[in-house]
Amino acid sequence: MKTCWVELHERRYPIYIGEGLLSAGELLRQHLPKRQVMIVSNPAIADLYLATVQAQLPDKQCDVVLLPEGEAYKTLETLSLIFDELLQHQHHRSTQLVALGGGVIGDMTGFAASCYQRGVSFIQLPTSLLAQVDASVGGKTAVNHPLGKNMIGAFYQPNAVIIDTNTLSTLPPREFQAGLAEVIKHALIRDADFFTWLEQNIDKMIAKEPEALQTTIYHCCQIKAEVVANDEREQGLRAILNFGHTFGHAFEAGLGYGYWLHGEAVAAGMVVAAQLSIALGTLALTDLERIKRLLHRCHLPTEVPATLSMKQCFDLMSLDKKIENDQMRFVLLKSIGDAYISDTVSAEQVRAALRMCGLNRE
Repeated sequence: MKTCWVELHERRYPIYIGEGLLSAGELLRQHLPKRQVMIVSNPAIADLYLATVQAQLPDKQCDVVLLPEGEAYKTLETLSLIFDELLQHQHHRSTQLVALGGGVIGDMTGFAASCYQRGVSFIQLPTSLLAQVDASVGGKTAVNHPLGKNMIGAFYQPNAVIIDTNTLSTLPPREFQAGLAEVIKHALIRDADFFTWLEQNIDKMIAKEPEALQTTIYHCCQIKAEVVANDEREQGLRAILNFGHTFGHAFEAGLGYGYWLHGEAVAAGMVVAAQLSIALGTLALTDLERIKRLLHRCHLPTEVPATLSMKQCFDLMSLDKKIENDQMRFVLLKSIGDAYISDTVSAEQVRAALRMCGLNRE
């Protein structure tokens, strides 16, 4: 088992990474010391792992709420199902929520924990690669609105993140590939050597070799923990974690939630952001070619869907949370492993980058 820590100003919490951790009763009980527990999951994940987790907590009031599966259900209406169960089972302020699932479950559980009786504790048990390397770490919680992704939420940190890499063996190939987009993102924004390592070892990752999985997840968690420790509420540096997301969120919303998985949209968004970086003279064309090659090896998209229009993308990007003083901010690259934030990009430069990536409808 590998352990890294998220160091915040007032406290710290651990991220555990290893095989079989959902069966590690002592570890789970250590971070769930109170009598009441509410496990939040979805039917598919519950069928696989719920009984294992419940078996580790025989002395608890261990209630369960199962949410409908998918990004399309990441809404305020679905969130209320968690509150309904908490109230019906008389959970107090000392209750503890457990997010057992992927990024959608983690986001909604964390947001519910931040709201219920003005804040209760929760832990993350992420079961998808995307959640293990990104969504479960750092305390961003939210639900979607029809006009924009993750527009309603809060910064609320978990008490612990427990990553059982064995759960990846049951993850559908498309979901696993989508998670690789966030892995590549971490390398692009912060660590050129890690990107080179991925180029050399991505086939081992795709084959889900245990050592490659643990090394990759640990490295991504370290990168994210370091960034979050320096900027918990995204006042500056933390925004680099959104590389590819301004475009990606627009693609997700424009196509309809569920058409593309989050990681697929981010993959295409990273290519547009890299293309924009080239146009601004900060990134070499050879770096873009390396990025696209690695994404192709992961079976991830590198072009904007032809069904989207320029107007759709701009309307959706205008709702982006990274807008400041009415000026859109973009996370761009100086080189692989070196990201920066710019608020001086013109609309025409953005249009040109989108056209270069296949968006031809106005």
